Amino acid sequence: MSERPEEDSQSDERDDGDFSDMLSEMRILLPGAQMLSAFLIILPFNSGFAQIVHMEKLLFLATFFLSLTSLVLLSAPAIQHRLLRPLKDRARFKRIATRQIVAGAFALAIALVLGTDLVISEVFGATVGLIAAALMALLILCAWWLMPAYLRRSL
Repeated sequence: MSERPEEDSQSDERDDGDFSDMLSEMRILLPGAQMLSAFLIILPFNSGFAQIVHMEKLLFLATFFLSLTSLVLLSAPAIQHRLLRPLKDRARFKRIATRQIVAGAFALAIALVLGTDLVISEVFGATVGLIAAALMALLILCAWWLMPAYLRRSL
């Protein structure tokens, strides 16, 4: 325990700010997961869906499962926070919630790549779909994962 109460107060304020930041980041990711999931939920009810080949149906299934996984993982910290109130171990909760958010973002990233392949392949063919999916994977890899690693090292 700190000898000076003002240090504890500043630490609590920083802790609350980090917690608020985490919840705000979650609010940004959730709509993307929700929109992708909504699109995928209605897709099988489209009249042309029955005509896609078995491999495309498997791709759809993987995309749908990963999209729902991201939705569950990204919303889990908010639900857990509500059920655990008042939080007894805020630091532990933040560590677990951060892991869930990162896992949810990872599932969303893969779902976005697979969804890109699914849509572009249907419109322009399998080769163009794979190229578009690879470009989307590269964009996500750079923007979501490599840029933060670079910034962490350079700051």
